[in-house]
Amino acid sequence: QVQLVESGGGLVQAGGSLRLSCVASGNIFVISAMGWYRRVPGAQRDLVASITTWGTANYADSVKGRFTVSRVNANNTVYLQMNRVKPEDTAVYYCAADSRYTGARYWGQGTQVTVSS
Repeated sequence: QVQLVESGGGLVQAGGSLRLSCVASGNIFVISAMGWYRRVPGAQRDLVASITTWGTANYADSVKGRFTVSRVNANNTVYLQMNRVKPEDTAVYYCAADSRYTGARYWGQGTQVTVSS
């Protein structure tokens, strides 16, 4: 099993910045890609950004040029730097990690990000 714990959410004004962190523990050796998803009430959980073990990143069109995903494998940590945030970025953000062997996806508990206009 892999446990993921997010931190860094909160309230931020539009145009501001926020950094989310996610630390993995447990059977970390199975982890391949990691990433961030978000969900607003009544909607599905959507990909924000993902990053492979080697650092190749992928972004949703809505956050390209504003958000940056990174990871430090030695610390089992993935980050999401959120710049020039907009009210529509308001959501619960979830950290995710994929198993390289089973394809299972592990989830964190989520952290609320609220952007005020």
